[in-house]
Amino acid sequence: MQHFALLLLTLALSFGGRDGSVQAGVSAFTPVLGIGALFRPPNIKISNSNGEEDRLVEAGKFFVDAFWTGKIGGGADKLSGNQAASLERQQIAEFKKRYKSRASTTAGSRMPGSFSGRSDSRSELVLCLDGKGEVIGCAGVEVDKIKKLDGYDGTFTGPLMSNLAISRKYRRKGLAEELVKATENVARKEWGYDECYLYVEKRNTPAVKLYKKLGYKTIWEDPTATTLLPTNDGKVTQGKTTIVCMRKKLGGGLLANIFG
Repeated sequence: MQHFALLLLTLALSFGGRDGSVQAGVSAFTPVLGIGALFRPPNIKISNSNGEEDRLVEAGKFFVDAFWTGKIGGGADKLSGNQAASLERQQIAEFKKRYKSRASTTAGSRMPGSFSGRSDSRSELVLCLDGKGEVIGCAGVEVDKIKKLDGYDGTFTGPLMSNLAISRKYRRKGLAEELVKATENVARKEWGYDECYLYVEKRNTPAVKLYKKLGYKTIWEDPTATTLLPTNDGKVTQGKTTIVCMRKKLGGGLLANIFG
């Protein structure tokens, strides 16, 4: 149950904290052109981790500060030593399980999503690196089972985006948009899928607003979900939350997501 709660929590976007803030080598992805792009720091690189353990460990440590501290919903403004150590161990283990053991070993071989079925278990953690090569942002995408919750039981398989986080110092500079687009490129151009899905906590309004801006549409909500929350008394508690599942059609342009 704790693993499931950790997954739900890490699916939300971290840049909406209470402070009001958001193959190997460099991706050829073009930066988003918007107001945030005007403040984009120089020498920023978007790069796939390719399941490299050192990168996943670095990303896990980064994620604890960028996501867990000041978590929307009443999270502690500052983590205790025990909270930070515990969450760091869990996050690194989660990233290794999610992106190392399942990292694509067939980079460059495009397998169409419509024919991949249950055998497709590829995943990728995309990193945003500063001029020194340090992780300042990340976003993951993996082929996973997605709940229907539309009046019918069961699941279907598709690319699921998660673990989007930006360092507080680099928020509101268009980097979250770049990471979202980079994960979409992995799902569409490398894996052959024409849709991308995500889960986000409904109360994370900055994240929901960003996703809608980028073309994602709500397909269902689950008010019975649970999430982990570091509290100011040094504990990590489990509480209720509402999870929103959103979907975007890839490659069809703006009209595809307006009328799709």
